[in-house]
Amino acid sequence: MLKAAQDRAKNRGHEPGRRQPGSRPPGKQGQTSQNPRRRRWSGAGADERDPQSLGRIAARMATQFGWSDRLAGGHVFGRWATLVGEDVAEHAQPVSLTDGELVVRASSTAWATQLRLLQRQLLAKIASGVGHGVVKRMKIQGPAAPSWRKGPRHVSGRGPRDTYG
Repeated sequence: MLKAAQDRAKNRGHEPGRRQPGSRPPGKQGQTSQNPRRRRWSGAGADERDPQSLGRIAARMATQFGWSDRLAGGHVFGRWATLVGEDVAEHAQPVSLTDGELVVRASSTAWATQLRLLQRQLLAKIASGVGHGVVKRMKIQGPAAPSWRKGPRHVSGRGPRDTYG
């Protein structure tokens, strides 16, 4: 009886219309069971699914979202000492960069005058370090005047000079 059941099971796999476990249906011998449009490997060439460096991804996002101009402006502030030189950076700090105009505050009026004379050379150094068109003009300011206003209330007048009778 056992032998007869084994023979029936063996013969059942060879009947037309039945398939054996692990075999493929007729006509699909070269295809996998997955979606035929989807490959399972990237091959030898570069692919978007390959691991990417963080810098490449950040650069792609910056261009995609339009952050390139703001990042270039950030390079001016972050690398100020290397762009203009240590001696100039010691006495001048960038304040703002809007529409290609860089506002620089000098530590003294003498340094503000010196920076106005060196303005062309500074623009050339910044352009070579960051890129052309990032900084188009420079506005040099002297040191900020001290504020004599102390506290929340203020009486108008000429400052400390009006207390000396």
